[in-house]
Amino acid sequence: MKRLAMLCMVLIMAACSADKSGELFKTAQFEEKQNNREHARQLYQEIVTKYPKSPLVKQAEERLAALGGKP
Repeated sequence: MKRLAMLCMVLIMAACSADKSGELFKTAQFEEKQNNREHARQLYQEIVTKYPKSPLVKQAEERLAALGGKP
């Protein structure tokens, strides 16, 4: 039973770490609220570059455009 639970945890962690676009997006939003626009732009750009199939790409591109970065 413990092995099954451990296997489930490993699989869940692997799935979560594969696409960190959601985590990056939340952090970028926080950085915007803190008026750290440059870091927010970097994080949005990272989403667009590293996770092109993420459902958050369009929103990240929109935020980049609003912040004056390249979409």
